[in-house]
Amino acid sequence: MSRVRVFTRSLGCPKNLVDTENILGGLGKSYEPAPDIQNCDVVLINTCAFIQPAVEESLEVIFAAHEERRRLEKSPLLVVTGCLPSRYGNSLEMELPEADLLAPISRQKNLPQDILAALNAKPASSACQRRISTPNSYAYLKISEGCNNKCFFCTIPSIRGRLKSRNADDILTEAQWLISSGIKEIIVVAQDSTAWGRDSAETSDAAGLIAELSGLKGLQRLRLMYLYPTGLSHTFLEFMARTGPPLLPYFDVPFQHSHPDILKSMGRPFRQDPMEVVKKIRQVLPGAVLRTTLITGYPGEKEEHFAHLCDFVKNVGFNHLGVFPFHAEEGTRAAEMPEQVPEEQKVRRAEMIMSMQKNISREKLAKYQDKEVEVLVDIPHPEWPGLFMGRTWFQAPEIDGITYVSGPDVEPGAIVRARVQETKDYDLVAMQD
Repeated sequence: MSRVRVFTRSLGCPKNLVDTENILGGLGKSYEPAPDIQNCDVVLINTCAFIQPAVEESLEVIFAAHEERRRLEKSPLLVVTGCLPSRYGNSLEMELPEADLLAPISRQKNLPQDILAALNAKPASSACQRRISTPNSYAYLKISEGCNNKCFFCTIPSIRGRLKSRNADDILTEAQWLISSGIKEIIVVAQDSTAWGRDSAETSDAAGLIAELSGLKGLQRLRLMYLYPTGLSHTFLEFMARTGPPLLPYFDVPFQHSHPDILKSMGRPFRQDPMEVVKKIRQVLPGAVLRTTLITGYPGEKEEHFAHLCDFVKNVGFNHLGVFPFHAEEGTRAAEMPEQVPEEQKVRRAEMIMSMQKNISREKLAKYQDKEVEVLVDIPHPEWPGLFMGRTWFQAPEIDGITYVSGPDVEPGAIVRARVQETKDYDLVAMQD
């Protein structure tokens, strides 16, 4: 077998997506993308298992793929990797006989050769670079693995282990390769991007690494994701202000809650008033855009705690916000805590926050009506010829809104200036003048 056709499903976060791209690169020149299960040799499913809904989604995708391949004359190899096998370990082999190969995150480097061996295919003589699966406008750059924080609700340290920073030279080499491949925007991801280098002998810290990335020739945008509040010191913020483009003043800060009692109960490394962090960011970078994630219904969250959270959301006016009802994850300290909040109350509180956020987002975007914005074009609209989907500097892919754009110079990978014709709850519609 000279070519190995692979149909891929990568679930969960961008960090998982990078892992998937590295696995495909490890197959070397034998790799060929497959459009569906009917026309593939391998079904590769990279799972998420951070919370129970993610576990359920992963299992549904696995079972659906297994049922589909059973109807085929020649059944492809079903490979399951990622957080699900890492979280549940050897017990998953007994519970998931549908999978031909199961590989936790720790074995992903060996997975390409395991796949080729299972197919009786020729071993890859050498691995290729990552097989980028995002549009040619942007790509993710993972700078570390794991996390040293011990938040009581989080399964990540048990799934991905403690913090392990990548070598700076390897990161910079990969970033330069991405730029030479035509990537306009690099998005830095980690479990905590500000923690890079703390675990290693690197002479630089996160600021030093970001400074070197910002200086790479040809890079148009550099976006940082997953910035823990504890890492946003005045020194780090001043560094970001001094650096300027291509480094974007975009802050993805997972506060999770606002009330000090709940933050303490969560075991968060930052337990002071989150509003102080917001004020500090806006003092140093007045034009900064803020995104956060919040949890509603954490054990012990009373009405006064939730009211505090609502006031926090109103007073900050986040540009982007995601909120999740608390899930009592097996193996976490939070799952064993007293005063568990009823499910319907968690969901109701999450819906209330998102209803508030919709109004906040709508008001913020309305200020762009008839103004010119710079749009990085990602992909054509799947249904409307001549219309494309892209993003302004304050929109991260997949999690924030979209800018729909049209015009004579609009094409995937291009950066164009366009005037906003219409503003929506989370999206913009723009056209070149």
